[in-house]
Amino acid sequence: MTRQQQGYLYLTLAMTTVGSTVIASKLIAAGLPPFTATALRFAAALPFFLILMRITGARFPRLPRHDWGILAIQAGAGSVGYTTLLISGLSITSAANAGVIIGTLPVVSAAISILLLGERPDRFLLLAIGLAAAGVLSIVFAPGAGHGSLIGDVMIAGAVLCEGLFILLNKRLATAIPPLAQSSLMAAIGLVAAAIPALFESHAMSAASGTALLSVLYYALVPTVAGFMLWYAGAERVSGSEASLFTAVAPVSAVIFAFVLLGEPVSLNQVVGIGAVLAAVAGLALAGRRRGAA
Repeated sequence: MTRQQQGYLYLTLAMTTVGSTVIASKLIAAGLPPFTATALRFAAALPFFLILMRITGARFPRLPRHDWGILAIQAGAGSVGYTTLLISGLSITSAANAGVIIGTLPVVSAAISILLLGERPDRFLLLAIGLAAAGVLSIVFAPGAGHGSLIGDVMIAGAVLCEGLFILLNKRLATAIPPLAQSSLMAAIGLVAAAIPALFESHAMSAASGTALLSVLYYALVPTVAGFMLWYAGAERVSGSEASLFTAVAPVSAVIFAFVLLGEPVSLNQVVGIGAVLAAVAGLALAGRRRGAA
C-alpha cells in the first residue's frame, strides 16, 4: 500500500467515526442531558490527549491574551455549542436527517468566510453553497421525511454553524498552535464551560442509562481522540483538496449507520439530500483546486 493509499484509508476511517457521532449522540440524547454528556465527553477525552502530548513531546505554546480569548470562544461554540445542540436536536429528529445536515459543514464554513471575511467566491463555490442548501431543504421541509422534526433539524443546523464559526475563528489566532495541543486546550476549556451548566442537570444523572454512558465514552475515545489521530495521519499523506473530498464520507456513513444500527427508514428526500450534499463537497474541492492553480 502506497503512502497516498494509506492517507485515503486513514481519512475514510476518520470521517466514518465522525458519521458515527450522530448515532452516539442519538443514544446519548435518550439517557443524558446535553451539558452533562458534553462535560463527560471532554472529561474522558482530555487525559488521552495529554498522554499523547507527553508521548509525542508536544508542548503548549505561550499565547497572548487575544488568543486565549479566541480559544475560549472557540471552545464555547465548536466544543460545547456543537455537542449540546447536536444531542438536543437528535432527541427530537432522526439520525439520518442529522447526518445529511452535518455533511454541509465544509460548505457552511466556506459561506461564513465569504460573509465575515469578505472572501470572493468563484462559481464553483457558489454552486457548492446552492447544492448544500438544496440538500438540507429537501429534508427539512419534506413532510414526515425520516420521522424528523423541523425544530430538531434547525438545532442540528445550529450545531453546524457553531462548528463553522470554530473553523473561522481558528484563522484569527495570532499564534500557530500544534493540532494536538489545540485539541487538548479545546477539551480542557470545553470541560470547564460545560461543567457549569451541567451542575443544574445533576438531578438527571440518577436516571442516566448505561447505553448513554457507554455512548459518551465511545464519543470521547473513538471520534474525538482516535478520529483526530486518523485525520491528521491521513492529511499529511495527501493534498488539501484530496483531504477535503473525504469529508463527504461523514454524512454517508451517518445515514448508513442510522439505517443499519437504529433501523431508521431512509426516505427519497434523504437520498436526494445526501446526493446534493456530496455534489456540494465535490464543488467545494473544485473551487479549492482553482484557487490553488491561480
